[in-house]
Amino acid sequence: MWSCMLSNETDDSVEHQLCQDFGLILSVLSLVYLVVCFPVGLCYNALLVVVNLSNKVSMTMPDVYFVNIAIAGLVLNVVAPVELLGPGYTRWPVWDYNNEVYITLLILFNVSSLVIMYSTTLLSLDCYIERALPRTYMSSVYNTKHVCGFIWGGAVLTSFSSLLFYVCNHVSAKIVECSKMQNKEAADAIMMLIGYVVPAVAVLYALTLILRIRKEATPLDQDSGRLDPSVHRLLLASVCVQFVLWTPYYMTLLVHTLSGAPGSYPSRPRGPTYYFLRSLSELLAFSSSFVTPLIYRQMNKNFSPRLQRLLRRLRCRKQGCARDPSGVQQVVT
Repeated sequence: MWSCMLSNETDDSVEHQLCQDFGLILSVLSLVYLVVCFPVGLCYNALLVVVNLSNKVSMTMPDVYFVNIAIAGLVLNVVAPVELLGPGYTRWPVWDYNNEVYITLLILFNVSSLVIMYSTTLLSLDCYIERALPRTYMSSVYNTKHVCGFIWGGAVLTSFSSLLFYVCNHVSAKIVECSKMQNKEAADAIMMLIGYVVPAVAVLYALTLILRIRKEATPLDQDSGRLDPSVHRLLLASVCVQFVLWTPYYMTLLVHTLSGAPGSYPSRPRGPTYYFLRSLSELLAFSSSFVTPLIYRQMNKNFSPRLQRLLRRLRCRKQGCARDPSGVQQVVT
């Protein structure tokens, strides 16, 4: 909770003044996000999903993963205003919420985080497979759709495993089962390991393999079944953006885990600087739902033609039009 009322400092203390300043900065940043980033991210995520799903025939493997990331971005767009207008981010909260709402928001945030990170990870691995073995169809659109379904299922299961620690941290200690699990640091450790360490290692491995293959000229380089080279630039930009925006959040989880681990040195209560950095890192994580669709819109050369075909079809519903032959092109994936 972002509130300087939590400390027992006097109004003249340096720490209390620092808390006031950090609270004002965070309030301004939250307002800027809600006014600028939130509506743009909501519109572009929805547009990315609608445009691609309305052109299913021409979708490629990367498009399926970016649709999955956009859906997770829409979930973050739902969570963002509730969080940013609450007492955790502004000095003038619009509302307050109880533990049940907090836990619900936490589930949605964690699930979206896992879906985004693992979609980016598997996109990297599938791009390597597609470049190394372009005719095997191991990374086809059909297979990728099923993989994305497994990503959501795994994200939900992983979130609930760590959720048990959060729930028991907020319920009465009279419950014997929960009295042994009141350890929020364990939940953060689970999310840090599964949500960041594993994807980071996998992405680094996939990018290393891709770079190694790009240095080796082979007859397969002329294969028409290979992905467009622009896809690799889109992949690199997406990976960099996701890890730049999510790394600060996971680093705060690491700090919280290490500081609360058994055997660690007892520390003084966390000051306003820690809470400011943690809130700022979460704000950066929310920003991923705004930046990713813009990168996709800018770097994917097929997005604009698909959008134009969608707009033409919408106009043709009101007036008769000749069938657009470009809308039935089959793309080999």
